[in-house]
Amino acid sequence: MRRRHLLASLPALLASPAVLAQGTFPNRPIRFLVGFPPGGTTDIAARLMAPKMQALLGQPVVVENRAGAHGNIASEHVVRSAPDGHTILMGTIGGLSINPILYGNLSFDPQTDLTPVTRVGMIVNVLAIPADRPWRNVQDVIAAAKQRPLNYGSSGSGGAGHLAGEQLNLMAGVRNVHVPYRGGAPLVTDLVTGQIDFAFTPASGAKGLAESGRLRMLAVSTKARSPLLPDIAAVSETAGLGEFDMQDWSGLMAPRALPAPILSALHGAATAALRDPELVAALGARAIQATPSSPDELGAFIKAETAKWTPIVRASGATPG
Repeated sequence: MRRRHLLASLPALLASPAVLAQGTFPNRPIRFLVGFPPGGTTDIAARLMAPKMQALLGQPVVVENRAGAHGNIASEHVVRSAPDGHTILMGTIGGLSINPILYGNLSFDPQTDLTPVTRVGMIVNVLAIPADRPWRNVQDVIAAAKQRPLNYGSSGSGGAGHLAGEQLNLMAGVRNVHVPYRGGAPLVTDLVTGQIDFAFTPASGAKGLAESGRLRMLAVSTKARSPLLPDIAAVSETAGLGEFDMQDWSGLMAPRALPAPILSALHGAATAALRDPELVAALGARAIQATPSSPDELGAFIKAETAKWTPIVRASGATPG
């Protein structure tokens, strides 16, 4: 039934005047680039979306990992690609909003050299601690940090986990020490074994470890509780942290100067996929809340996120480590 529901929208999508005006899109496989290694949250979201979009567009949608430079390698490849809709990017908060602040010499500007298509989802991050730590809430963590600086880890300097930790430092008036890792797997290993005191990390990886008693999830990093983890408090519920909000997110992007008919086709297929109950459930099971948007809404969101994080990135002294 779900497949029939998804496919039912195909004739209307392809019969729209915009798509008929272009006529030839898509006429070959679509490359869906991810700027990180296989197995991470961004990669998983792309691989879940790809078959749904493929069913609607009638051409293979192939996920391709081009990892490196905090997502810049994949972003630049899409920037340099022909604006014909056959090369698209799973962009992230890092690649689209943080890297322009973090890097002083980017050869492109994500906000002007890429075309927003739709926001994909909000990725739920949690403040997680080793199971042997005595803290039961965020206030306990802050109290301990005021006694001595704690060590917090992230999967890379300038990433969402790092900036959430720096936001906590600034708002709580503490000086916790950042420990960057090369990816989420070594970070979680050291978190579970107690080599670091806490981390802001995707709930998709932390949830199973929490259920097995190997770590504890104290709070979600978004301003409000997540509907995907309604029993976990938000950091903002802690006294003095009412404005704390770290939203990790992803968005679908295409090259600049993408013709309107192709943008319409990509947007229609992507948003139809993101409203499909099967995909919504699959993403939700991995702590990703599907949040499709218009291209203009995504563009405005990217600008707002860049403005929000600019002072925090600069205050943190983060470098592209």
